Amino acid sequence: MTELLKIQDFDQMYAIMEASFPDDEYRGYEGQRQLFENPEYKVFIHRNEETKEIDGFLSAWEFDDILFFEHFAVSSKVRNGGIGGRMLREVLAKVNKMTCLEVELPEGELEKRRISFYERNGFCYNPYPYTQPSIAPGRNPIPLRIMTYQRTVTEAEYQKIKNLLYRRVYHVSEQQMKY
Repeated sequence: MTELLKIQDFDQMYAIMEASFPDDEYRGYEGQRQLFENPEYKVFIHRNEETKEIDGFLSAWEFDDILFFEHFAVSSKVRNGGIGGRMLREVLAKVNKMTCLEVELPEGELEKRRISFYERNGFCYNPYPYTQPSIAPGRNPIPLRIMTYQRTVTEAEYQKIKNLLYRRVYHVSEQQMKY
């Protein structure tokens, strides 16, 4: 059963984030914590029934027309046990809007497995070139792709998603978006 993260549990969630993502894919501690001041940002968590520790999380940005999953990870202690799929399905069942996420290019076995996981859970890989802007000072941009739930998107829909993410999540200026 997923629940919303309470700020007092932030450190547990952040420890899973640090262990699960390369530095360029997440903000530093303070930057990530500050996101909770934004009402569009939320984090769904899964707790271990016995220990009550957080063993998975899914961070999301909820906009008028689009839900964007920014980070999704399960603790390495319980990974591959079905928690991730259950969390994803539970959150998606509550949503009635276009849902998207970013994935790495399918260049290695791990990246291909991640894409397959999302495809098994109803997401579709979109072919449009996409670069995640620097997520925080000192972090590098990353070539990725956008996956969308239940169907691929047209190029016009993709541009709308990209522009929304660039403006609202990554705070890229209109001038910078023209590159």
